[in-house]
Parts: sequence; C-alpha cells; structure tokens
Amino acid sequence: MFEAVEELIGEHADLEKRLADPAVHADQAEARKLGKRYAELTPVVGTYRAWKQSGDDIETARELAQEDPDFAAEVKQLEQQREELTDKLRLLLVPRDPSDDKDVILEVKAGEGGEESALFAGDLLRMYLRYAERVGWKTEILDANPSDLGGYKDVQVAIKARGNVDPGHGVWARLKYEGGVHRVQRVPATESQGRIHTSAAGVLVIPEAEEVEVEVNSNDLRIDVYRSSGPGGQSVNTTDSAVRITHLPTGLVVSCQNEKSQLQNKESAMRILRSRLLAAAQEEAEREASDARRSQVRTVDRSERVRTYNFPENRISDHRVGFKAYNLNQVLDGDLEAVIQACVDADSAAKLAAAQ
Repeated sequence: MFEAVEELIGEHADLEKRLADPAVHADQAEARKLGKRYAELTPVVGTYRAWKQSGDDIETARELAQEDPDFAAEVKQLEQQREELTDKLRLLLVPRDPSDDKDVILEVKAGEGGEESALFAGDLLRMYLRYAERVGWKTEILDANPSDLGGYKDVQVAIKARGNVDPGHGVWARLKYEGGVHRVQRVPATESQGRIHTSAAGVLVIPEAEEVEVEVNSNDLRIDVYRSSGPGGQSVNTTDSAVRITHLPTGLVVSCQNEKSQLQNKESAMRILRSRLLAAAQEEAEREASDARRSQVRTVDRSERVRTYNFPENRISDHRVGFKAYNLNQVLDGDLEAVIQACVDADSAAKLAAAQ
C-alpha cells in the first residue's frame, strides 16, 4: 500500500536540497514554484513516515502482548491510530485542484426580488469581507453598482491571501464552493405589511489569473470609455473615467467605473477579464475530459440554489451537503468557517470515494 509515496519522498528530498541552494533564489518565480511544491509534499511525507512507524509500533506491541497481556489494549489503540493515518494519507494523495492556492475575484449580483435582492447582495458582500478579515486575507473592491437603498445591483471584489498559505487553505480552496444562487427568506425593509418574501442573489467565484497564464491580444479587445454614474464624488458625470472592455473572440464584456482614474478602471477590468478567460478555458478543458467541476455553480438559476438564509428561524442551510445551523446572524457577520468546512469535507469524501 502507498508504494507511490516513495517516489514523492525522493522528490521532496530533492526539493529540500534545491531550496537550500542560494542560487535558486536568484529566480524568485522558480523559487516560489519549488517552495509551493515542497509545501504540498511535506504533509504527505510526514504522514507516510508516521504511518510506517505505526506499523512497526504495532508489531512491537503485539510481541510484548504475548508476554504481558496488559499490552493488548495498547495494540488496539495503535491499530486505531494506524487506521486514522491510513485515511489521512489516502486523502492527501487524492489529486488536488491546481487552482487551490490562487486568489479569487468574487462577484455578487442581485437577482430576483428587486431592491430587496440588492440589499441581500450587500449583506452577502459584507459577509465575505468580514470572513476575509477573520482569516487574514486582503480585499479590494474592483467595481460596484450600488442600488438606491444602499444595496448592490452587482459588485466585484478581489480577495487575496497574505504571504504563503498552507495547502488546502488558499482563497480559492475555501471560497470556490460559494458560487451559485443564494436565497434569502425574510421580511424586506421595503415591505410594510410584515410579510416574509423570498428573493435571491447570485455569487460567482473565479480564480484570479496571472498575466502569464492568460495571453490577451490587444487586437482582440474593444475598449470604450464613458462617464461613470451613481455616487462617487466630483469626477462622476464629468470625466470619461469608466471603462468597458469587450473581448471580441468570446464576446465577454467587462465594465469598471469604481475608480476616478480611467487607467485604474482599465487595470481592474483587465484583471476581471483575464480571470474570466482563465475560468472559461478551464471549464472547456474539464468538459473535454468529462470531469466538470462539481463544487462551483456558475449560473444564476433558481433551480441551482446552493444555500438558503432564513431570517425568521435564524437558520442557514446548504442544500448541496445537507448542512444546517441556527446561527445565521453570526454567519452573516463573517463566521462562515463551519459552512465552508462542511462543503470541503463533502468534496473530499466524494474525491476519496472516487479514487478507491
């Protein structure tokens, strides 16, 4: 069992030697690549060594138990530990999503429900910003289209990790399960009769692409500038600072007007465009391989709702994994870890079952 790990141990040792060579760090990109792979392999190597040691410990305990029956209980305890290590190692050897350590661009878009949906979109944005703050991530609003009552018709935010992250704890690794339709049940602020309404907002999460990953030919772009609208200060409706970029081969359109500078809006729009092109390319590759990503729902269709936020019962329910909790207020304040972990655990269990 786990014969393939021996090869990974050799790779891990080779990486350790290379990373100890100062010459390697002259190329920062190469050093980061090697460091990332080393971090991926370290828990595999450590767990495998513990698993092998547990086998030796069991044999020793069994021999001692033949002479002293008191060691029989220790044998059972060691066997249980070995089973746990076996399960952990199997999970570590399941192929990882190559985008797990990437930062993301998250978009929240109002859907059914008019102004109430826009207010709920604002609640979701606040939830993600608070969660990012809790785990130490950086956030940057790239573009926002506010509604009249303080919500958002749509808003896009970049979420970035600070420094190196442990495998499985990157921004995409945690937030990729948030994509889809989020439904809210509550008495809207716009409702005078106290009736409970149901509305929805869509969330789209895509890994942020680096420039080297997606080559965008400038001849494939049509860039239009226009005057921004809505609240925003002196430059609104006075300068052509808003930017709309159309990627002609695919028809993708990205608009940004959040910044006062046309250049800043163009840079933000290009970041979003590159990430959407990367996501589209990845989806196409997955379709061709008949292995489409199950955890990310990209359409805003009510039938694909992923989660319900029920205010009268203070309940949050994730329909994909059967998660249910009655701490909705805390979740909306950024205490999202238990909800995300339920999705991570379900995804890991499915991958482990498929690998066996």
